Amino acid sequence: MSALTVSQDPDQNWDDLVRYWEEMEWPEGSKVEIIEGIITVSPAPTYRHNVMAARIQRRLYSVIPDDLEIFQTQAIAVPSRLGMLIPDLLVAPVRECVQADSHIPAALAELVVEVTSRSNARHDRVSKPAAYATAGIPLYLLIDRWAPGGPTATLYGEPKGEVYRVLSAVKFGDPIALPEPFGITVDTGEFPVD
Repeated sequence: MSALTVSQDPDQNWDDLVRYWEEMEWPEGSKVEIIEGIITVSPAPTYRHNVMAARIQRRLYSVIPDDLEIFQTQAIAVPSRLGMLIPDLLVAPVRECVQADSHIPAALAELVVEVTSRSNARHDRVSKPAAYATAGIPLYLLIDRWAPGGPTATLYGEPKGEVYRVLSAVKFGDPIALPEPFGITVDTGEFPVD
C-alpha cells in the first residue's frame, strides 16, 4: 500500500492544518504527517523497517543521558515549512515531550532518524531534511533501503538554512558513526535487506 495525500484548501493556515490533523479520525496504525502543507497518510511500517529502527534505538539507549528519551511516535512541528513530521526515531528532552499534547517544536530534537519506505522515500530524502535543517536539528540519520545505488545510511549535520552537510555516507554492511553527544557506531550489516 502507498502513502495517500489528503487535499486541503491551499489558503488554509498552519493552525487550521494542525487542528484538522489533530481532530480527524485517521486509519488505525497509519502514520499521519503534514509534509509541505499536505496531510500524508502512510501505512504502518514493515517488519524490516521496524528492525532497522529497533537496532539503532538499542545502540542509542546505551549512551543517552536520563534527561533525553528516544521516541517512535512523537510528532514534531516545523510551522515555517508547514510540517508536522513523525520521524521513525526522535531523541529529545523527556520533560518537553511529556508536557506536549500532540507535538513538540522540532527545534527541541537532538537527533532524528528516518528509515525509508518505498512509497515515501522522496519525502525522507528531500522534504524532511529541508524541514529538519530549517528547525536546526543537529543530526539527521537517513537509512535508505531504496536508494538508487543500493541501500545506504547517510548522516547529515551542521544545518544551515534548509540544507544539511553530509557528514558520512555508507553502503549497507559498513558501519556509520554518530558523533557526540552520542559517540556510537551503528553496524548497518545488522540491517535486513530485501
